[in-house]
Amino acid sequence: MADTALFDYACRLGDDSLILGQRLSEWCGHAPMLEVDLSLANVGLDLIGQATHFLKLAGEAEGKGRDEDKLAFHRDVLDFKNCLLVEQPNGDFAQTIARQFLFSNWQELLLRELCKSTNATVAAVAQKAVKEVAYHARLANEWMVRLGDGTAESRDRLVNGLDWMWRFSDELFEADAAIEPLIASGVACDARKLRPEWDVRIARVLKDATLERPKARRATVGGRKGHHSEHLGHLLTEMQFLQRAYPDAKW
Repeated sequence: MADTALFDYACRLGDDSLILGQRLSEWCGHAPMLEVDLSLANVGLDLIGQATHFLKLAGEAEGKGRDEDKLAFHRDVLDFKNCLLVEQPNGDFAQTIARQFLFSNWQELLLRELCKSTNATVAAVAQKAVKEVAYHARLANEWMVRLGDGTAESRDRLVNGLDWMWRFSDELFEADAAIEPLIASGVACDARKLRPEWDVRIARVLKDATLERPKARRATVGGRKGHHSEHLGHLLTEMQFLQRAYPDAKW
């Protein structure tokens, strides 16, 4: 029997990592220095590895014979459950770092809680992934300080990038009726409870970077329900091209 709630939640976890991993892959060969090129590529690979495990779980919960590859490469844009933050364009390097900063600090807290999930697969994936994401957060935090407390240009670019990404951060802390049963049973994490600690972490790094917290604004949400920006469609067009063009190919 299909477990609709688990399918939905596993897709959310997997899609967040898959889409951000794809975004980071766009930096390969284009980052400002070789060390950064390798760092971003490795973060992207970590995220895609996480996505593979979570989407495999989603396919098993759905019970329709779709594996992680089918879910990644043969779903349409409206079927993706990722948050809007991860699909935002890379922009310049500072904008990419601002996105990573907001997401990785949240994801580390989320995975830390999911290590205690009553679903054995979710807990096992989280226990491995949280170690990776702790590095992702540290990398982003260090670059926030370097750029924010660097040159006038690096600071301006970071301020602009953070201003662009900030509107999408509230969605990270949503919990809707679709996953409330999983929260009650201990399978899912109640993301609303992560907000206070995330705020403290963000404030600490912004202080070190000599940056002010962006002004509050109306939250931009909808990704969890398949309401995406135009950016995701363009990303999927590139990511899914080979599988769509040659569905019967054997790799």
